[in-house]
Amino acid sequence: MIFLRKILFPIALLYGLVTAIRNWFYDKGILPSYAFTVPIITVGNLSVGGTGKTPQIEYLIRLLSPKYKIAVLSRGYKRKSSGFLLAEYSSTAETLGDEPFQLYQKFPAIQVAVDANRKNGIEKLMALQNQPDVILLDDAFQHRKVKAGFSILLTAYNDLYVDDFILPTGNLRESRSGAKRADVVVVTKCPTNLSETEQNQIRKKMHLRANQKLYFSSIQYDKMLYSENEKCTVDSVFNTDKLLVAGIAKPKPFFKYLQDGNDEELPFPDHHHFTVSDIQYIQKKSNNKPIITTEKDFVRLKGKINPAQLFYLPIQSVFLSEGENFNKQIIHYVEQSTGNRSVS
Repeated sequence: MIFLRKILFPIALLYGLVTAIRNWFYDKGILPSYAFTVPIITVGNLSVGGTGKTPQIEYLIRLLSPKYKIAVLSRGYKRKSSGFLLAEYSSTAETLGDEPFQLYQKFPAIQVAVDANRKNGIEKLMALQNQPDVILLDDAFQHRKVKAGFSILLTAYNDLYVDDFILPTGNLRESRSGAKRADVVVVTKCPTNLSETEQNQIRKKMHLRANQKLYFSSIQYDKMLYSENEKCTVDSVFNTDKLLVAGIAKPKPFFKYLQDGNDEELPFPDHHHFTVSDIQYIQKKSNNKPIITTEKDFVRLKGKINPAQLFYLPIQSVFLSEGENFNKQIIHYVEQSTGNRSVS
């Protein structure tokens, strides 16, 4: 695989040139970017998958929803629908995509919509009678057609974009220089004991601009497991034989957190649509043991596996330090942008 990526280096150079020209066209106004009066915060990355966008979106929802009407707009990756779709009672993980459906179920008071055309999606949201005060754009850092008011760029601790290269030789969707568009860069999935010395080493490596702020966050696993109808502590099942199922980009930390010597691990591709044969295979492998999965996978497995057997483990994004400064920066942007607009 590594050898194949190396021989594809010329294609990576060509791909990098194309994305650089595209970004230059947007920077110079040759390709138009559309601004909106509503505050728009985009959360994205330079690399493909696995940086923790959904936990970061959830963090922003918890921060802003007590005061503002929030809408999340996503493209709805791998959904079995097209165009603009606003989440409602009849929505499913198949029609919305797993992550938007997860957000809709977890935060019923907010609006969740999907549209590959973010400009059109924003216009549709703002045409609603109950229009949002703030729009969060999920995975839209490369969507230059919309000019977001505030951009959050995520990069995983063990896979920093400064150590990566453009596709297909590396995992970057565009050149590292794209990071200059971010207002904030968050190094995600850090060890909880990451030292100040190592944080400073990463700061030097990132070479951010003076107006950009760098934060460090980690993934915090819940102490409880949840099913459709009940919950239990992680400790209560830790020494119980179980099947761990994950269809996420980087499942190893999830498996490691729950793994006991007799547990079986069953990884699937990220955003995997579970087929009938997949379900049958999972049930056979479980042999009536508890099945523990991620929250994202749970919304796709729910209703297909015995609810008394299927549990999920929630996660949250937690800042190692300076979390209050991050909060203040976000709230200041929103307050400044809403101006005289009335909010409730």
